[in-house]
Amino acid sequence: MTITYGDVKKAQETQSKIIRKTSLEFSETFSKLCGAKVFLKNEYEQKTGSFKIRGAYYKIKSLTDDQKSKGVVAASAGNHSQGVAFASRIENIPCTIVMPKDCISCKSSGN
Repeated sequence: MTITYGDVKKAQETQSKIIRKTSLEFSETFSKLCGAKVFLKNEYEQKTGSFKIRGAYYKIKSLTDDQKSKGVVAASAGNHSQGVAFASRIENIPCTIVMPKDCISCKSSGN
């Protein structure tokens, strides 16, 4: 699958109302290691605490009405499941998250 600039712009427009603009932070350590200026994108500033909301929301938003009516399922003990759950709530789509019994409690409680 080839991703075009148009695909990226479409994703950006689709997500513009729910994705926070996160800060960039210059990394002196990585810049020295790489021999170039390196900036870190602080995606932990997103509502779900990670960048995973970006892909989850874009995919859920692109589902057909028939697919949306059937709901979505995600199997993850981490950030992906939080992104899917958050996106599903925004789009009012039924969502089931499957997590291991031994996952850390802050993930299973949604915090």
